[in-house]
Amino acid sequence: MTPEALLEQGLARLADLLGPSWEVSVRPNRDMTRRGGDALVEVRAEGDSTLTQLLIDLEPSVSPRMVEEVLLPKVDLLRQVNHYTNLMVMSPWLSPKAQQLLRRHDISYLDLTGNVSLRVPRPAIVIYTEGASRAPRALAQEQSKTTLAGPKAGRLVRLLADVLPPYRAGELAQASGLSIGYISRLLDTLEDQLLIRREGRIITFVDWPDLLRARAALESVLRRNSYAGLLAPNGIPAVLNRLRALPPSTIDRVAITGSYAAHVVAPLAAGGQLMLYVSPYLDADELADDLGLLPIEENADILFLQPRDQAIFERTTIVNGIPHVALSQVALDCLTGPGRMPAEGEAVIEYMMDHHEQWQVSSIHDLRRKPRP
Repeated sequence: MTPEALLEQGLARLADLLGPSWEVSVRPNRDMTRRGGDALVEVRAEGDSTLTQLLIDLEPSVSPRMVEEVLLPKVDLLRQVNHYTNLMVMSPWLSPKAQQLLRRHDISYLDLTGNVSLRVPRPAIVIYTEGASRAPRALAQEQSKTTLAGPKAGRLVRLLADVLPPYRAGELAQASGLSIGYISRLLDTLEDQLLIRREGRIITFVDWPDLLRARAALESVLRRNSYAGLLAPNGIPAVLNRLRALPPSTIDRVAITGSYAAHVVAPLAAGGQLMLYVSPYLDADELADDLGLLPIEENADILFLQPRDQAIFERTTIVNGIPHVALSQVALDCLTGPGRMPAEGEAVIEYMMDHHEQWQVSSIHDLRRKPRP
């Protein structure tokens, strides 16, 4: 999209939001636009001499890092030069994190999917609308950066969340089994999103709560993993008792996730489906027989999930005699699940923030990778 087309469509959307009693007009380029804007727009109500000026900044894409390093200095300079002119960022699409940062610093924005924030005192204008929370497919393909989607990204996200920095890309590659080239590309993306910070080549900070949320926005525990639904004729407590009685060679290849794992640290509500990761090296039909389960098409009590990556089983914990996936994986699976599960995922993250010393590994050098089931 050309800057001219972006400006034309953006101003048309702004005019629609304001309504027919408002006038939106572009002034010819003057000194103000040479200070960092692409267009100077005047907005006034019909019959009112009071107007507001919007210095429009047209951007094909806006990362949180760009907000912090480019747009904040620009708006600080603008406010020193002209207190009555407001900066408005226009872009085809703005991520939720970029929007959050812009609002935090009182920078107006508008994207072509309907995400808009404009607040000026004179004349009084307050607009806030929500559009797409994910990048349109065509735009995502155009940007073609390494993203947080896919099994490899999930393995690195788990590692970044579970282990306290500092560490380098090479150490992450050694601990995860991923190529250093892939890790370096993904770290660049995460730095653009302000999900990590680096000093030179050393990662010094990880915003792991937002990292988990960003990963969850691109995944779905049920759509991305193959699963089978089963009925527990004697109830889930009986199934849990049978799980505890399984031999080590079997129990080491399963792990509880989802609501039942979340309830251990964040008991929002009782019940829900019992989700169980089952290693592909285990015969799922035999396991179902051992647990007294029956296959069912709908209204299943138990879900057997087949993980796309065996790293799901790394850093599991034993709870009441049964393996549970690590809390970072519990949070990810709940955030991407149906019903009340996203709320449970947020509750798990809140617990993790308050008790990080109980689940985070203090150093990557202390990390010992367990054999994958």
